Parts: sequence; structure tokens; C-alpha cells
Amino acid sequence: MGRLAFLLRPGWLALAVVVAAFTYLAFTVLAPWQLGKNTETHRENSQIEHSLTADPVAVTTLLPRQDSAAPDARWRRVTATGRYLADKQVLVRLRVIDGQPAFEVLAPFVVDGGPTVLVNRGYVRPAQGSEVPAIPPPPTETVDITARLRNSEGVIPGKDPMVADGFAQVYSIDTGQVSALTGVPLTGSYLQLVDDQPGGLGALSLPRLDAGPFLSYGIQWIAFGIIAPIGLGYFAYTELRARRAERQQAGRQQSTTAPQTVEEKLADRYGRRR
Repeated sequence: MGRLAFLLRPGWLALAVVVAAFTYLAFTVLAPWQLGKNTETHRENSQIEHSLTADPVAVTTLLPRQDSAAPDARWRRVTATGRYLADKQVLVRLRVIDGQPAFEVLAPFVVDGGPTVLVNRGYVRPAQGSEVPAIPPPPTETVDITARLRNSEGVIPGKDPMVADGFAQVYSIDTGQVSALTGVPLTGSYLQLVDDQPGGLGALSLPRLDAGPFLSYGIQWIAFGIIAPIGLGYFAYTELRARRAERQQAGRQQSTTAPQTVEEKLADRYGRRR
């Protein structure tokens, strides 16, 4: 045990704590985070692929009530008949579409015989830097629309709604936040218009079907979590070998310089006389 006492020194203890903490984070936080994103990406890609071939259904099939949401039907094409609430429009600021800044325009849509859903009409480009441009109003009469079902994005912490250029503006599409802002009850999922729809603006395209690097990143974090303690053990073993070699070298030097015994002295004296 004395040979391993060097492992109790502050430097080695600190290194062991760092390696243990890193390994714990790699297995419990970093790898699951990347693998979870990979699972979510594959799930969304599957939903997009299904939506490309599936026939549109009435929105009330998936969102029958005001408190409805359909997270498992993302990107599914739906149809709805109703009217826009043009005076309750909200803008989503700081969006980037095709590499350029944009505002996305949201409007509540009262479905005939169904709930009120939030509709993403599409996007407009800012005017003169970051100003809101003139936005064509949606139709006031009853219209038929086709859209894709989307999930709320959630509220961004620290990013409160604001009013600028005559419009209420938010930083993400969250139906709960928009409902509180406009005073209009909305379903949990919202609709994103497809091309050439009444009230539509610049059409938003589908995401690319790309799995991304998340699986490889997750595997890398698992590998790092395995390598880190192995590396610590290797460094400890190397230090132990170096210390053992030093002790052996010191022992050999002591044996060559050790003082002569009485017998060795007598042998040398009488041997020289003969």
C-alpha cells in the first residue's frame, strides 16, 4: 500500500475528482443529450416523410377541442374552414429564413364548428434594417386553408413579448404565450400554411431530411467517458513503474558503494601480502 501512497497527494486526488466528474457527466448528461437529439431528429424526419404522402385530414380530426394538441402528428397536412382574426396578429421576431432575417406572421383562425387555432401565415422581410414592413391583411371572409400541423416551440427564458411598430412581437411560437398576449384561447398545436393559401405570405419550406451528427457525437461522449478513467489508470501505472525503477537504481548504487566487512578487509590485507 505504501507504494500507492503517491495517489493520495493533492494533485492526484484533484485529477481523480476531475476524471470522475467528467465521466459522470459524459454518461448521464452529454451522451444522453446528443442521443436524445438524434432520436428526436429521426422521429421528426419520419413524420415529415409520412406527411408527404398522407392525404390531408380535417383539423378537427386531430384537434377536436380547444385544449387539444397533436405532438405525434407534426407536419401532417390538415384542412380547415373558418375565418382569421386579423386584429389579433402577432409577429415572431429575429427569425432567419434562407440565411436572411425575417418576421413570421401569426394570426388566430376560428374553425367552423371547431376550436380556434393559431396559423403561421408565413414570413415577411424587415424594411430598412429591422422595421416591420407593410403586411397584407388576411381575408375577412370565411376561407378554406390547407396547412401543416406544428408543435409549440416553447417560451424562451428572459425573452418577454414586446410591442413595436404597431405589432405585438414574440421571440418564439408558443400558443400559450400568444393566447395570453391576444386574449384568444388557442389549441396546443398550431398550423403552418402551405403554398398558395388564402392569407398566406412567404411560404415556409419543410426542413431538410438530415439525421445530423447527433448519433456520432453521442457515441463520442460515451467513448470519452470510457477513455478518461482508463487514461487515469494508465498514468498511475506509469508513475508507479517510474518510481519502482528509481528505487531499483538507487538499490544498485548502494550495493556498489557499500563499506567492506571485516572479513573482506582481512582478505584484502593478507591477499596483498601473499
